Amino acid sequence: MRHAPILKDEDAVLEAARSGDPDAFEQLVAEHRPSLHAHSYGMLGSRHDADDALQEALLRAWRAISRFEGRSSVRTWLYRIATNASLDLMDRRHPRVVPIGDGPGADPHDGSNETVEIQDGGPGPDARYEQRESVELALAAAQRLLTPSQRAVLVLREVLGYSAAETADMLDTSVASVNSALQRARSTLRLRLG
Repeated sequence: MRHAPILKDEDAVLEAARSGDPDAFEQLVAEHRPSLHAHSYGMLGSRHDADDALQEALLRAWRAISRFEGRSSVRTWLYRIATNASLDLMDRRHPRVVPIGDGPGADPHDGSNETVEIQDGGPGPDARYEQRESVELALAAAQRLLTPSQRAVLVLREVLGYSAAETADMLDTSVASVNSALQRARSTLRLRLG
């Protein structure tokens, strides 16, 4: 079995993908796949749903690559597709109900007499665990409290760092609408979660 050569020039990869070369398309999206999955997970709150949304997003991208005009970066184009695939999946599924007080059943520090010294000054394993758990709980809370569009805007602006204009373009809306959704999302989370 003969494999196509790996193209180095991004423009050449893009042109080959536009021409229907599946290897070039895979090369084009490979570096973005993990972050797209994380983005979908952040929006959907479920790894299984994130897998489905990523699969759908990549299928949509494959079908549309010949029409990609390069008005934005490939990364921004892929995030737009992944955001819309996630929003579509949210529309199709039933909302999950998770009690507000649902969290870890035990304190990771209870019953442990071990002391971990940190030589590099960075956070230790317990702190990293607590930080990851806090982010996961915040995402779960956002799932319950925010509308899909507020969630999308919050993730695109606050987590991924896209500008209001880029976010508006991805969501086919206005900058004012994006800013309003972000303000409502922040206000809702601040009010409900402190």
